[in-house]
Amino acid sequence: MKFAWVRPNGTWNDRKEAIVSALESGFEYIIDFDNAETIKELGNAKIVSDKEDSDIILLGYDKKITSTDVKKALGQEKEVAAYVEINNKEDELLVSELGTIADYVILKGKNWKVIPLENIIASLQNRTSKIMVDVTSYEEAKLALETMEHGSDGVLISSNDGNEIRKLGKLIEESSSEEYSLKEATVTKVESVGLGDRACVDTCSIMEVGEGMLVGSFSSGLFLIHSESLESEYVASRPFRVNAGPVHAYVMTPGNKTRYLSEIQAGDEVITINNKGQTKTAIVGRVKIERRPLLLIEAEYEGQKIKTLVQNAETIRLVDDKGNPVSVVDINVGDKVLAYFTTGARHFGMAIEEQILEK
Repeated sequence: MKFAWVRPNGTWNDRKEAIVSALESGFEYIIDFDNAETIKELGNAKIVSDKEDSDIILLGYDKKITSTDVKKALGQEKEVAAYVEINNKEDELLVSELGTIADYVILKGKNWKVIPLENIIASLQNRTSKIMVDVTSYEEAKLALETMEHGSDGVLISSNDGNEIRKLGKLIEESSSEEYSLKEATVTKVESVGLGDRACVDTCSIMEVGEGMLVGSFSSGLFLIHSESLESEYVASRPFRVNAGPVHAYVMTPGNKTRYLSEIQAGDEVITINNKGQTKTAIVGRVKIERRPLLLIEAEYEGQKIKTLVQNAETIRLVDDKGNPVSVVDINVGDKVLAYFTTGARHFGMAIEEQILEK
Protein backbone atom coordinates (compact mmCIF):
# COMPACT_ATOMS: atom_id res chain seq x y z
CA MET A 1 0.00 0.00 0.00
CA LYS A 2 1.37 3.40 -1.00
CA PHE A 3 1.81 6.02 1.72
CA ALA A 4 3.08 9.55 2.35
CA TRP A 5 4.75 11.60 5.04
CA VAL A 6 4.62 15.40 5.18
CA ARG A 7 7.47 17.84 5.88
CA PRO A 8 6.15 21.41 6.32
CA ASN A 9 8.59 24.33 6.11
CA GLY A 10 8.92 27.90 7.38
CA THR A 11 7.29 29.46 10.43
CA TRP A 12 4.73 27.68 12.60
CA ASN A 13 1.87 29.60 10.96
CA ASP A 14 3.17 28.51 7.53
CA ARG A 15 3.37 24.89 8.63
CA LYS A 16 0.08 24.63 10.50
CA GLU A 17 -2.10 24.58 7.36
CA ALA A 18 0.02 21.80 5.86
CA ILE A 19 -0.19 19.72 9.03
CA VAL A 20 -3.97 20.09 9.29
CA SER A 21 -4.32 19.18 5.59
CA ALA A 22 -2.10 16.14 6.15
CA LEU A 23 -4.11 14.87 9.12
CA GLU A 24 -7.42 15.44 7.32
CA SER A 25 -6.06 13.52 4.31
CA GLY A 26 -5.21 10.52 6.48
CA PHE A 27 -1.45 11.16 6.73
CA GLU A 28 -0.26 10.51 10.28
CA TYR A 29 3.49 10.99 9.95
CA ILE A 30 4.93 14.50 10.13
CA ILE A 31 8.63 15.37 9.93
CA ASP A 32 9.27 18.13 12.43
CA PHE A 33 12.23 18.85 14.69
CA ASP A 34 10.88 21.33 17.25
CA ASN A 35 7.04 21.37 17.45
CA ALA A 36 6.10 17.82 18.37
CA GLU A 37 3.78 18.63 21.26
CA THR A 38 2.02 21.44 19.40
CA ILE A 39 1.49 19.20 16.38
CA LYS A 40 -0.04 16.46 18.52
CA GLU A 41 -2.57 18.96 19.83
CA LEU A 42 -3.91 19.22 16.26
CA GLY A 43 -4.63 15.50 15.98
CA ASN A 44 -3.30 11.99 16.41
CA ALA A 45 0.00 12.65 14.62
CA LYS A 46 3.20 10.61 14.64
CA ILE A 47 6.47 12.56 14.70
CA VAL A 48 9.50 11.67 12.59
CA SER A 49 12.69 13.42 13.73
CA ASP A 50 16.18 12.94 15.16
CA LYS A 51 14.86 13.33 18.72
CA GLU A 52 14.85 10.32 21.05
CA ASP A 53 11.16 10.78 21.89
CA SER A 54 10.01 10.78 18.24
CA ASP A 55 7.90 7.95 16.89
CA ILE A 56 10.36 7.22 14.09
CA ILE A 57 14.06 8.14 14.30
CA LEU A 58 15.24 10.10 11.25
CA LEU A 59 18.94 10.09 10.36
CA GLY A 60 20.78 11.88 7.57
CA TYR A 61 18.46 14.84 7.07
CA ASP A 62 21.15 17.37 7.93
CA LYS A 63 24.35 15.35 7.53
CA LYS A 64 25.64 12.31 5.71
CA ILE A 65 25.26 8.99 7.50
CA THR A 66 26.70 5.48 7.38
CA SER A 67 25.23 2.06 7.90
CA THR A 68 26.86 2.02 11.34
CA ASP A 69 24.81 5.07 12.37
CA VAL A 70 21.61 3.30 11.35
CA LYS A 71 22.49 0.09 13.17
CA LYS A 72 23.21 2.05 16.33
CA ALA A 73 19.86 3.88 16.11
CA LEU A 74 18.01 0.58 15.66
CA GLY A 75 19.18 -0.32 19.16
CA GLN A 76 16.62 2.16 20.52
CA GLU A 77 13.89 -0.32 19.50
CA LYS A 78 12.16 2.21 17.27
CA GLU A 79 11.77 2.28 13.52
CA VAL A 80 14.56 4.15 11.74
CA ALA A 81 14.38 6.19 8.55
CA ALA A 82 17.59 6.94 6.66
CA TYR A 83 17.66 10.06 4.46
CA VAL A 84 20.12 9.99 1.57
CA GLU A 85 20.78 12.69 -1.00
CA ILE A 86 21.81 11.09 -4.28
CA ASN A 87 24.72 12.93 -5.91
CA ASN A 88 27.02 10.17 -7.15
CA LYS A 89 27.57 6.43 -7.46
CA GLU A 90 28.83 6.23 -3.89
CA ASP A 91 25.45 7.49 -2.65
CA GLU A 92 23.68 4.86 -4.76
CA LEU A 93 25.78 2.12 -3.17
CA LEU A 94 24.96 3.48 0.29
CA VAL A 95 21.25 3.28 -0.53
CA SER A 96 21.66 -0.36 -1.59
CA GLU A 97 23.31 -1.12 1.75
CA LEU A 98 20.78 0.80 3.84
CA GLY A 99 17.95 -0.90 2.00
CA THR A 100 18.66 -4.08 3.97
CA ILE A 101 19.09 -2.33 7.33
CA ALA A 102 16.81 0.67 7.87
CA ASP A 103 13.01 0.47 8.09
CA TYR A 104 12.70 3.34 5.59
CA VAL A 105 15.12 4.84 3.10
CA ILE A 106 14.24 8.33 1.84
CA LEU A 107 15.86 9.32 -1.46
CA LYS A 108 16.54 12.93 -2.37
CA GLY A 109 17.81 14.04 -5.77
CA LYS A 110 18.68 17.61 -6.72
CA ASN A 111 17.67 16.78 -10.28
CA TRP A 112 15.72 13.58 -10.91
CA LYS A 113 16.14 14.02 -14.66
CA VAL A 114 19.78 13.03 -14.35
CA ILE A 115 19.51 10.74 -11.32
CA PRO A 116 18.48 7.16 -12.26
CA LEU A 117 15.77 6.81 -9.63
CA GLU A 118 14.14 3.92 -11.44
CA ASN A 119 17.43 2.04 -11.57
CA ILE A 120 18.03 2.66 -7.87
CA ILE A 121 14.62 1.31 -6.92
CA ALA A 122 14.98 -1.64 -9.31
CA SER A 123 18.30 -2.55 -7.68
CA LEU A 124 16.53 -2.84 -4.32
CA GLN A 125 14.07 -5.58 -5.20
CA ASN A 126 15.37 -7.78 -2.37
CA ARG A 127 15.27 -4.97 0.16
CA THR A 128 13.61 -5.08 3.55
CA SER A 129 13.24 -1.28 3.73
CA LYS A 130 10.38 0.78 2.38
CA ILE A 131 11.69 3.19 -0.24
CA MET A 132 10.47 6.78 -0.22
CA VAL A 133 11.22 9.76 -2.45
CA ASP A 134 11.47 13.35 -1.20
CA VAL A 135 9.28 15.51 -3.48
CA THR A 136 8.06 19.10 -3.43
CA SER A 137 4.79 18.87 -5.37
CA TYR A 138 1.85 16.65 -6.25
CA GLU A 139 3.18 16.09 -9.78
CA GLU A 140 6.55 14.90 -8.50
CA ALA A 141 4.77 12.61 -6.03
CA LYS A 142 2.60 11.16 -8.80
CA LEU A 143 5.72 10.48 -10.88
CA ALA A 144 7.47 8.72 -8.01
CA LEU A 145 4.46 6.60 -7.04
CA GLU A 146 2.97 5.73 -10.42
CA THR A 147 4.85 6.55 -13.58
CA MET A 148 8.10 4.67 -13.11
CA GLU A 149 8.16 0.96 -13.72
CA HIS A 150 9.31 0.33 -10.17
CA GLY A 151 7.45 3.02 -8.26
CA SER A 152 8.50 3.95 -4.76
CA ASP A 153 6.64 2.58 -1.74
CA GLY A 154 5.92 6.08 -0.51
CA VAL A 155 6.79 9.75 -0.73
CA LEU A 156 7.86 12.52 1.59
CA ILE A 157 6.21 15.71 0.37
CA SER A 158 8.08 18.83 1.53
CA SER A 159 5.39 21.45 1.08
CA ASN A 160 3.08 23.86 2.89
CA ASP A 161 0.47 23.76 0.12
CA GLY A 162 -2.70 22.24 1.60
CA ASN A 163 -4.27 21.70 -1.82
CA GLU A 164 -1.25 19.71 -3.03
CA ILE A 165 -1.32 17.56 0.10
CA ARG A 166 -5.06 16.87 -0.26
CA LYS A 167 -4.63 15.92 -3.92
CA LEU A 168 -1.88 13.53 -2.88
CA GLY A 169 -4.22 11.99 -0.31
CA LYS A 170 -6.79 11.23 -3.01
CA LEU A 171 -4.10 9.81 -5.30
CA ILE A 172 -2.85 7.41 -2.63
CA GLU A 173 -6.37 6.30 -1.77
CA GLU A 174 -7.00 5.51 -5.44
CA SER A 175 -3.63 3.82 -6.03
CA SER A 176 -4.10 1.62 -2.96
CA SER A 177 -7.41 0.20 -4.16
CA GLU A 178 -7.56 -3.41 -5.36
CA GLU A 179 -9.53 -4.90 -8.23
CA TYR A 180 -11.30 -8.26 -8.20
CA SER A 181 -12.44 -10.19 -11.25
CA LEU A 182 -16.12 -10.92 -10.69
CA LYS A 183 -17.73 -13.88 -12.44
CA GLU A 184 -21.33 -14.61 -13.43
CA ALA A 185 -22.32 -17.57 -11.28
CA THR A 186 -25.53 -19.52 -11.92
CA VAL A 187 -27.82 -20.01 -8.93
CA THR A 188 -28.42 -23.74 -8.31
CA LYS A 189 -30.32 -23.68 -5.02
CA VAL A 190 -32.36 -21.26 -2.90
CA GLU A 191 -33.63 -22.75 0.34
CA SER A 192 -35.00 -21.50 3.66
CA VAL A 193 -32.98 -23.01 6.52
CA GLY A 194 -34.41 -21.46 9.71
CA LEU A 195 -33.03 -19.05 12.30
CA GLY A 196 -29.42 -18.03 12.82
CA ASP A 197 -27.25 -15.18 14.06
CA ARG A 198 -26.52 -12.76 11.24
CA ALA A 199 -24.26 -9.70 11.13
CA CYS A 200 -24.92 -6.25 9.71
CA VAL A 201 -21.67 -4.38 9.01
CA ASP A 202 -22.05 -0.62 9.40
CA THR A 203 -19.16 1.32 7.89
CA CYS A 204 -17.91 4.89 8.04
CA SER A 205 -18.39 5.19 4.26
CA ILE A 206 -21.35 5.87 1.98
CA MET A 207 -21.82 3.14 -0.64
CA GLU A 208 -23.42 3.75 -4.02
CA VAL A 209 -25.95 1.60 -5.88
CA GLY A 210 -24.05 -1.38 -7.28
CA GLU A 211 -21.63 -1.45 -4.34
CA GLY A 212 -21.38 -3.87 -1.45
CA MET A 213 -19.04 -6.45 0.13
CA LEU A 214 -17.69 -9.88 -0.78
CA VAL A 215 -19.18 -12.41 1.65
CA GLY A 216 -19.62 -16.17 1.62
CA SER A 217 -19.54 -19.48 3.48
CA PHE A 218 -16.70 -20.86 1.35
CA SER A 219 -13.19 -19.41 1.09
CA SER A 220 -13.17 -20.53 -2.56
CA GLY A 221 -15.90 -18.11 -3.57
CA LEU A 222 -17.62 -15.03 -2.16
CA PHE A 223 -20.87 -13.42 -3.30
CA LEU A 224 -21.24 -9.69 -3.90
CA ILE A 225 -23.75 -8.78 -1.18
CA HIS A 226 -25.26 -5.39 -2.02
CA SER A 227 -25.35 -2.46 0.41
CA GLU A 228 -28.62 -1.10 1.78
CA SER A 229 -28.23 1.95 -0.46
CA LEU A 230 -31.65 1.53 -2.09
CA GLU A 231 -34.89 2.96 -0.78
CA SER A 232 -37.60 0.47 0.18
CA GLU A 233 -41.26 0.68 1.07
CA TYR A 234 -40.31 -1.00 4.35
CA VAL A 235 -37.24 0.95 5.51
CA ALA A 236 -35.21 4.03 4.58
CA SER A 237 -31.91 3.49 2.81
CA ARG A 238 -28.82 2.94 4.93
CA PRO A 239 -25.99 3.32 2.39
CA PHE A 240 -23.32 2.78 5.04
CA ARG A 241 -24.55 -0.78 5.74
CA VAL A 242 -24.23 -4.26 4.31
CA ASN A 243 -26.51 -6.88 5.85
CA ALA A 244 -23.74 -9.36 5.25
CA GLY A 245 -24.71 -12.81 6.48
CA PRO A 246 -24.34 -15.27 9.36
CA VAL A 247 -21.55 -14.95 11.90
CA HIS A 248 -19.50 -17.84 10.45
CA ALA A 249 -19.24 -16.31 6.96
CA TYR A 250 -16.09 -14.84 5.46
CA VAL A 251 -15.86 -11.17 4.48
CA MET A 252 -13.07 -9.79 2.29
CA THR A 253 -10.63 -7.34 3.90
CA PRO A 254 -7.70 -5.36 2.42
CA GLY A 255 -4.83 -7.34 0.94
CA ASN A 256 -7.04 -10.16 -0.38
CA LYS A 257 -7.51 -11.49 3.15
CA THR A 258 -10.71 -12.75 4.73
CA ARG A 259 -12.04 -12.65 8.26
CA TYR A 260 -15.09 -14.17 9.91
CA LEU A 261 -17.97 -11.75 10.31
CA SER A 262 -18.05 -12.64 14.02
CA GLU A 263 -14.49 -11.26 14.37
CA ILE A 264 -15.15 -7.87 12.76
CA GLN A 265 -15.62 -4.93 15.14
CA ALA A 266 -15.50 -1.13 15.25
CA GLY A 267 -12.23 0.26 13.91
CA ASP A 268 -11.44 -2.71 11.66
CA GLU A 269 -11.09 -2.37 7.90
CA VAL A 270 -13.09 -4.16 5.20
CA ILE A 271 -13.25 -3.61 1.48
CA THR A 272 -16.31 -2.40 -0.37
CA ILE A 273 -16.59 -3.39 -4.02
CA ASN A 274 -18.75 -2.30 -6.94
CA ASN A 275 -20.19 -4.37 -9.78
CA LYS A 276 -17.07 -3.69 -11.89
CA GLY A 277 -14.76 -5.22 -9.29
CA GLN A 278 -13.30 -1.89 -8.13
CA THR A 279 -12.72 -1.60 -4.39
CA LYS A 280 -12.31 0.90 -1.59
CA THR A 281 -11.19 0.42 1.98
CA ALA A 282 -13.88 1.19 4.57
CA ILE A 283 -13.58 1.53 8.34
CA VAL A 284 -16.13 -0.42 10.35
CA GLY A 285 -18.25 1.70 12.68
CA ARG A 286 -20.01 -1.23 14.33
CA VAL A 287 -21.24 -4.75 13.70
CA LYS A 288 -24.81 -5.57 14.72
CA ILE A 289 -25.59 -9.25 15.33
CA GLU A 290 -29.21 -10.38 15.62
CA ARG A 291 -31.13 -13.65 15.29
CA ARG A 292 -32.99 -13.73 11.98
CA PRO A 293 -34.48 -16.25 9.47
CA LEU A 294 -31.90 -17.33 6.89
CA LEU A 295 -31.81 -18.39 3.25
CA LEU A 296 -29.19 -20.73 1.82
CA ILE A 297 -28.04 -19.69 -1.66
CA GLU A 298 -25.85 -21.95 -3.79
CA ALA A 299 -24.27 -20.96 -7.11
CA GLU A 300 -21.90 -22.51 -9.64
CA TYR A 301 -19.27 -21.22 -12.06
CA GLU A 302 -17.38 -23.59 -14.39
CA GLY A 303 -18.09 -26.57 -12.14
CA GLN A 304 -17.11 -24.82 -8.91
CA LYS A 305 -19.95 -24.55 -6.40
CA ILE A 306 -20.10 -21.99 -3.62
CA LYS A 307 -22.67 -21.23 -0.92
CA THR A 308 -23.67 -18.46 1.42
CA LEU A 309 -26.49 -17.70 3.81
CA VAL A 310 -28.32 -14.39 4.02
CA GLN A 311 -31.20 -12.99 5.99
CA ASN A 312 -34.52 -13.88 4.42
CA ALA A 313 -35.73 -10.32 3.83
CA GLU A 314 -36.68 -8.16 0.85
CA THR A 315 -34.01 -5.55 1.65
CA ILE A 316 -31.14 -8.04 1.31
CA ARG A 317 -29.78 -8.09 -2.22
CA LEU A 318 -27.21 -9.78 -4.41
CA VAL A 319 -26.05 -8.32 -7.74
CA ASP A 320 -27.13 -9.88 -11.04
CA ASP A 321 -25.10 -10.41 -14.21
CA LYS A 322 -26.13 -6.98 -15.51
CA GLY A 323 -24.76 -5.30 -12.40
CA ASN A 324 -28.16 -4.57 -10.87
CA PRO A 325 -29.14 -5.29 -7.26
CA VAL A 326 -31.75 -8.03 -6.90
CA SER A 327 -33.58 -8.97 -3.70
CA VAL A 328 -32.86 -12.43 -2.34
CA VAL A 329 -36.60 -13.11 -2.11
CA ASP A 330 -36.79 -12.74 -5.91
CA ILE A 331 -33.80 -14.94 -6.77
CA ASN A 332 -34.56 -18.25 -8.48
CA VAL A 333 -32.60 -21.26 -9.67
CA GLY A 334 -31.02 -20.42 -13.03
CA ASP A 335 -30.48 -16.72 -12.27
CA LYS A 336 -26.96 -15.34 -12.62
CA VAL A 337 -25.28 -13.36 -9.83
CA LEU A 338 -21.83 -11.81 -9.41
CA ALA A 339 -19.26 -13.62 -7.28
CA TYR A 340 -15.51 -13.77 -6.76
CA PHE A 341 -13.79 -17.16 -7.14
CA THR A 342 -10.35 -18.27 -5.99
CA THR A 343 -8.25 -21.41 -6.19
CA GLY A 344 -6.43 -23.05 -3.31
CA ALA A 345 -7.39 -22.44 0.31
CA ARG A 346 -7.03 -19.94 3.14
CA HIS A 347 -5.10 -20.16 6.40
CA PHE A 348 -5.97 -17.53 9.02
CA GLY A 349 -7.62 -15.56 6.21
CA MET A 350 -4.64 -15.58 3.85
CA ALA A 351 -4.74 -17.33 0.47
CA ILE A 352 -2.46 -20.38 0.28
CA GLU A 353 -1.72 -23.05 -2.33
CA GLU A 354 -3.48 -26.04 -0.80
CA GLN A 355 -6.38 -28.27 -1.76
CA ILE A 356 -9.43 -28.02 0.46
CA LEU A 357 -12.94 -29.43 0.26
CA GLU A 358 -15.78 -27.16 1.35
CA LYS A 359 -19.41 -28.32 1.34
